Amino acid sequence: MENFVTISGCSGGGKSKLLQELRQRGFATIAEPGRRIVAEELRRSGRALPWVDAQAFARRAIEVSLADLMVADTSARWVFFDRGLIDAAGALGHLTGERVVESLGLLHRYNKRVFLAPPWPEIYAPDQERRHSLAEAVGEYDRLVDVYLRLGYDVHVLPKVTVAERANWVLALLAR
Repeated sequence: MENFVTISGCSGGGKSKLLQELRQRGFATIAEPGRRIVAEELRRSGRALPWVDAQAFARRAIEVSLADLMVADTSARWVFFDRGLIDAAGALGHLTGERVVESLGLLHRYNKRVFLAPPWPEIYAPDQERRHSLAEAVGEYDRLVDVYLRLGYDVHVLPKVTVAERANWVLALLAR
């Protein structure tokens, strides 16, 4: 869908803060599938966690991302996704070698512009739901750049500026 915009990139790069800013400005947003899954799995002592069973986590993220696409408001001017299907499929492909990115990524399209948060060591911080290192986050970022470019998306790297300035930058690019 042309009004479905993905904000992706490096873990700890400020994606969620940007989505919060866009939500405060009245735009529809979809929370990151991975964080929702981790919170649910921790509550119920589940195993579909990236540090316990990364494949199960990635498969669950695909399911959640597909469900998000089904319920997202197609009539909204813009719907901003904190990560999404491409990220989940890319993770599963990286872990297993399965070619899910190509099949799912071509079948379920987002706006051609994707916004990627670059590695930003100054703001990166692990937490209860983000337990991997910055080096692992950078590796994930590099894989995401490759995946989005292979699928024909126009990759726009978010500038390292304030959250409000980032939101203005994204909205200006989308207005073109």
